[in-house]
Amino acid sequence: MVEHSGLDIMCLNKYSPASSSSSSSSSSNAEKKLFSKLKVSLTKKYPQKNAETLSAQYGTNLLLIGVSVMLALAQHGPAVKKEHLLAFITALMLVQLVWMLCYMIRRERERGLVPERDAHAGTSWIRGGLTMLALLSLIMDAFRIGYFVGYHSCISAVLGVYPIVHALHTISQVHFLWFHIKDVIKKYETFERFGVIHAVFTNLLLWCNGVMSEAEHFLNNHRRRLTALGYANLSTGVCVCPHCNCTTSVCSMFSTSLYYLYPFNIEYHIFVSAMLLVMWKNIGRTLDLHSNRKRPSTRSPGLLLGPMLGLLALASSVTVLVVYLMQVEKSPQAAVSMFYCYGVVMLSCMCVASGAGLLVYRLEAWPMDTGSNPSRTLDTELLLGSSLGSWLMSWCSVVAVAAAGPSSPSFRWTCLVYSLLLVLEKCVQNLFIVESLYRRRRDPDDPLATEVFCVTPPYDGIVNRGYETTLEGETPKNRVAFSRKQTDVTLPVGNRLNVTPGRKRQILKNITIFLFMCNISLWILPAFGCRPQYDSGLEQETFGYSVWTTVLNLAIPMNLFYRMHSVASLFEVFRKV
Repeated sequence: MVEHSGLDIMCLNKYSPASSSSSSSSSSNAEKKLFSKLKVSLTKKYPQKNAETLSAQYGTNLLLIGVSVMLALAQHGPAVKKEHLLAFITALMLVQLVWMLCYMIRRERERGLVPERDAHAGTSWIRGGLTMLALLSLIMDAFRIGYFVGYHSCISAVLGVYPIVHALHTISQVHFLWFHIKDVIKKYETFERFGVIHAVFTNLLLWCNGVMSEAEHFLNNHRRRLTALGYANLSTGVCVCPHCNCTTSVCSMFSTSLYYLYPFNIEYHIFVSAMLLVMWKNIGRTLDLHSNRKRPSTRSPGLLLGPMLGLLALASSVTVLVVYLMQVEKSPQAAVSMFYCYGVVMLSCMCVASGAGLLVYRLEAWPMDTGSNPSRTLDTELLLGSSLGSWLMSWCSVVAVAAAGPSSPSFRWTCLVYSLLLVLEKCVQNLFIVESLYRRRRDPDDPLATEVFCVTPPYDGIVNRGYETTLEGETPKNRVAFSRKQTDVTLPVGNRLNVTPGRKRQILKNITIFLFMCNISLWILPAFGCRPQYDSGLEQETFGYSVWTTVLNLAIPMNLFYRMHSVASLFEVFRKV
């Protein structure tokens, strides 16, 4: 009876129309609820922190894909060729071009809306310098196109398409930097975040490609030099010359000139990456109106000693470069010894100058600027991060000198002093630059500066800001508008009164311009072929050829970027002091 009744219940549950309709209605209701939840989750605003993390991971993996192809290409195997790498980078540049075009079209449609702009992102002189580097990159693209025309019958068409796309990419990107790099994006944040980070890592890949091409060129010259000195057991590299004759008479000039333009192309792409990274950090940011304003430019009297010493350092560096390139083929030890003696003198002067600048800051109690500034934060991080390359190279040289025997070259002690001074110089210069970027002059609104009088164009007399009072009924919005209106007024030069003592400002400006010229000098030497670390042989005996060349291929590009970034930061310090 029990089994029979249980079977009847099961049959009723299975075949009853009422139970069937109720189960189907409940399942349809569950599906509707699930669909509505999914629709709400997809249509509501995506969390911006998640978008930032996801876009950063996308860009990082994009870079790693390109680096993986470059590492496979470095082995000169038959599977991966240069055409594959250039095709991948060309596709990335085309995607960036589409994104920049969409962004500019959307901004053109919203011309009536005044966008928020970061006053500290991409100053006009930085964009002007990048424009000059972009012009040299366009000349480089012209040489590449000429090289392809000469060998078009036996090389891939990708080698001809790549410089054309790169030239179009450079022109469009410079236009974007001039008119949109200061934008603080508040609409379509997720989409624009992916577009900006794609542009950042596309330029980083172009930088990596230039660095590897330049390193390969220097390594081939180094092998050739060692072979001439009798080191026949070294591999001579792989020839990548086309297997046909050039149809024009200037192919050799095109291929040779490329390597003199590589340093400018490399610096162009790494600086563009840094500027676009600031734009990426500014997406969705709320600006502080007090800190987001430009200071009026001031005159710079008393600039004599710093520029004179800087020009002397620059002239001596060019002389050392010419003499080194002429002597290294004949007498490598004499050329390397001359470079280290020059480096010891140069780095000693830079250490003294940076230390004097820090001493001036100790004597002058300027307040610290603690406002939010992504551009300044990135400058500090890049200075410290790019210092690691030369520090690694210096400590390897110290270890090599300590492990060297009595039969080692006579310049080993000069190399030791040079390596230690290089570490010290970067430490002290980084301190000076970072402290200069975070210091600010006292504004007249500061409590400690209320006794200072100033003349402003809207008034005919003298105004003491210490006795300014807030009017009744004045809203914060009105105060902001009034302060912005007063800030935008250009003061006559004769009416400006310096809050800081003029003598200390002159000292800081002379120190800054001297360090500016010295960093340009120390960039020129390795950028155009003066690299004694390849030719000394001291470190190679300790670490071996493959390990030491790997260290140099990592450290020298970082050192070049450090010097050029220091030049940009010191110019910003010069304008700020």
